[in-house]
Amino acid sequence: MELQFLGTSSGTPTKTRNVAGVALRTEGGWVLVDCGEGTQHRILHTSLSLHELRAIFITHLHGDHCYGLPGLLASAGMLNRAAPLAIVGPAPLERYVRGVMDTTELRLPYPVEFIDVADAGRAGLLPDLAVSACALSHRIPSFAYGFTETLVERKLDAGKLAAAGVPRGPLWGTLQGGADVTLQDGRVVRAADVLLPPRRPRRIVIAGDNDRPELLADAVRDADVLVHEATYTEAILEKVGPGPQHSSALRVARFAATAAIPNLVLTHFSPRYQDADSQQHGPLTLADIESEARSVYQGNLLLARDLARQALDKAGMLRELPPR
Repeated sequence: MELQFLGTSSGTPTKTRNVAGVALRTEGGWVLVDCGEGTQHRILHTSLSLHELRAIFITHLHGDHCYGLPGLLASAGMLNRAAPLAIVGPAPLERYVRGVMDTTELRLPYPVEFIDVADAGRAGLLPDLAVSACALSHRIPSFAYGFTETLVERKLDAGKLAAAGVPRGPLWGTLQGGADVTLQDGRVVRAADVLLPPRRPRRIVIAGDNDRPELLADAVRDADVLVHEATYTEAILEKVGPGPQHSSALRVARFAATAAIPNLVLTHFSPRYQDADSQQHGPLTLADIESEARSVYQGNLLLARDLARQALDKAGMLRELPPR
């Protein structure tokens, strides 16, 4: 499982950061969570293909999370996409997109299915991922999506294979695939008898805007990764006040520590926080966000950057990869 961030700024883009969007890759393809304006341009700087996009999940209907959706759908059509596309989000999302399509006379050459967030866990939506949704606290309805592996490979027990007299070769591959085999002497070897127990399925939770991280307590149980906004540091949040209903790095990190989440990725940073290597001069940098989070969270902490790729290995550890 792999994350690639397509936008990590809050509200408005900056010279180095687009607004919200993140791709989740698996062996079966990729899905998009949020689609702020300019997301399709960010995709051009990756190896992601709109032909291989399996589904889109919108956390909420603020513009920095969904204004790029009509344009992306149109571009997929002009690239001759033919496969159906599922779009999951709050119920008004369909009205918004259909309105743009009607007023601009956009006709797509592929079918689009809008799925209400309440039905995000519908069986078969993604064959290799179980999807769940969790309501958050924001100025408008906002949600987090959880993605859990459903297809977990099992390794063969070499000792049991040897004891059963199964010769190395194609029969091992058949058993690895879960099918029973018949040996030359007529004995049947059942795959279930020679496969080791499967590893724990990996789970990633990607949250929309939210000023109450504790609402994710059930959603992150057994999660390997939480991706959550950290729009402000605590001091700035106190100055801004509760109106915007965003989180501080301190509050998110404190929750992640309490919930024992092994990997925490912070994103959706206010443009007032400059990159550490920025040529601009200002009192606030992302180092302030990182320092605040690290003061209370001892797990694997990453601050998202546009186009950064992060791979979740089978042991549940998240690590950064070179861009592609």
